Amino acid sequence: MPMELQIIRAREFIRLGASGHFDLAASKAVLAQLAAACRKRGINQALLDLRALHPGPKPVFSPNDLVKLVGTFREVGFTHRERLAVLYGSDPHHRARLFAFIAKLRGWKVQAFDSFEDALGWLSGGETPITEREFTPAAKAVVVHHLKSAKPAAKAPPAPQPVIKVKSKIPAARPTREAVAVSVECPMPSATKPPQSARENIDMMNEPA
Repeated sequence: MPMELQIIRAREFIRLGASGHFDLAASKAVLAQLAAACRKRGINQALLDLRALHPGPKPVFSPNDLVKLVGTFREVGFTHRERLAVLYGSDPHHRARLFAFIAKLRGWKVQAFDSFEDALGWLSGGETPITEREFTPAAKAVVVHHLKSAKPAAKAPPAPQPVIKVKSKIPAARPTREAVAVSVECPMPSATKPPQSARENIDMMNEPA
């Protein structure tokens, strides 16, 4: 299987081109060669260019084959510092994207692209383009319940202030009666006149002179 290995200095990364027929054993050998080239040059960015491959009507790799291939990453010398971009020209069976998806689930920095510019931007530390999202789990809508702000409790009406009524009971003035004492001195009656009553004496004293 002919291969082409290039070093492109953009932010340095290693490019490995492949053509012909790919199978599981050949894929492991390519990954091992790519990991060895990264280690030798102290480069953590790698590009696996598969645009020269032409998939047939049936997929070459089963999902289980891709899981086994990802499982050899550590064995062939990859570490979690490396970023691996998989560049494809045609992926009718979604095998390149599924390979990248499985690798990301295992904690590896792997992404599939159909554009060289997007792959180069990702390897240079740019944001992951939209093409990444095809095989990522669909976002689930999360219902957010907004708690209603509690209304302040109605203020209780102020307690009625006690009314203190002072009742003063002043005894009414009792009517006073002025007693007029009238002292009447009656002369001793003479022996010739009969004695007069005290009433007659008062009337006599009250007569005008």
